[in-house]
Amino acid sequence: MIPFSNTYSKLPARFYERVNPTPAPNPTLIEVNDELALELGIDPAWLRSEEGLAVLSGQQITDGSEPLAQAYSGHQFGGFSPQLGDGRACLLGEVLDESKQHKDIQLKGSGRTPFSRNGDGKSALGPVIREYLMSEAMYALGVPTTRALAAVRSGENLIREKPIAGGIFTRVASSHLRIGTFQYFAARKDTEGLTTLTEYALQRHFQSKDNSKNSAVTLLENVISVQASLVAQWMGLGFIHGVMNTDNCSISGETIDYGPCAFMDNFHPGCVFSAIDRDARYAWGNQAPIAHWNLTRLAEALLPIIDPDETLATEIAEKSLDTFSKQFIAHYNGLYKAKFALRAETPAEFIQESLSVLADQQVDYTLFFRKLTQLASQEIEPSELTDLYLDAEAAKHWLSQWKLHIDADKIPAMREINPVLIPRNHQIEAAIQGAYQGDYSLFQRLHKAWKTPFTENPSDQDLETPPLENERVTQTFCGT
Repeated sequence: MIPFSNTYSKLPARFYERVNPTPAPNPTLIEVNDELALELGIDPAWLRSEEGLAVLSGQQITDGSEPLAQAYSGHQFGGFSPQLGDGRACLLGEVLDESKQHKDIQLKGSGRTPFSRNGDGKSALGPVIREYLMSEAMYALGVPTTRALAAVRSGENLIREKPIAGGIFTRVASSHLRIGTFQYFAARKDTEGLTTLTEYALQRHFQSKDNSKNSAVTLLENVISVQASLVAQWMGLGFIHGVMNTDNCSISGETIDYGPCAFMDNFHPGCVFSAIDRDARYAWGNQAPIAHWNLTRLAEALLPIIDPDETLATEIAEKSLDTFSKQFIAHYNGLYKAKFALRAETPAEFIQESLSVLADQQVDYTLFFRKLTQLASQEIEPSELTDLYLDAEAAKHWLSQWKLHIDADKIPAMREINPVLIPRNHQIEAAIQGAYQGDYSLFQRLHKAWKTPFTENPSDQDLETPPLENERVTQTFCGT
């Protein structure tokens, strides 16, 4: 059984639509996350049982579950849609984890809802495999993220460009509140709804409320803080979210929605993988400005409850928004100084110059920091690092400059911030193709290996290897 303890369903009816998931016709279980299930007070053996599979596939509504689709709006690639909502997801309810924090349990790909518009509300199997692997790898890398509780093959073919196997993903999140949730009520000039939502979000995520400010300002400042930290972590790992729309920007500061996301192979600040990001709006190097843009949309939504005087409310909101850049830069520079083992007084310009050299030399981002960590620990010869560059002389020149800035005391900590393994695009794609054929062996192997991304494992050395030219994945897709 799932020990539900629901709060969102107690909010006013206009916050959601009641809807049951569509039963999968012939489901089979692919994976259950035993460790996460235990943290949520759920027996993994029950999840693996016939009854558990029925719940995970939408065939059965278990006791305490109050299925619903959340309402929200959002800016998608800069254009505002006043009504989006959960078009292919169903929130089953909430549970209390080991820390007595509420966690959402949601089915993705479980059928039509009142927000589905012209879609069928279903998910192909590929996006289920991708999100399971990516979200659990991000968790192991130490990045705030939604989690994967289970993956199910639905037993039906969906009609896309061609018939394709369907799947259902069970996602766990601190909540599914988004910037777009606030925009939904702001667009309807529903200040009562905004106030209720703000108080709910503060209670759920930021309980140490600053009583010297009103609730809206306190919420805005907390969301600014968690997003500044999150995006810096993404960039330090070479991660590109790919679809940073306001409906995919979580109030809790967790990474949410792993549709067209990707980790870079060769470093380039303009790197884009998302097939729908034709103007590189969400490129690696644009993620911080876009986060600030999204947060500005949150501030706009909150203006009516920041202060009745719109001019004063705007001034207050702008003062809060002005702190984002300073916070982000502090996180970003601190992270890169740790990755490079730099002294505290090393100027930030050295970081940017170093990254520019990586881009010019088309160096594999993760492998570079892996080799640099080994070189700093005197485990390899310099040639193993310089061989990654197109121009060995450029590499040698950079190394000579780097040695002037090293803080020897920081070298051991490089192993804790520079991963040995990341979810590489070509490996995920291979796992997806295997899953479509009913072979989950690579999925299982990757999931196990990526649980310990900072640990050297001889049996997983092949997973460290960048893709060959014919293996490179140059585009990723939303999966909607």
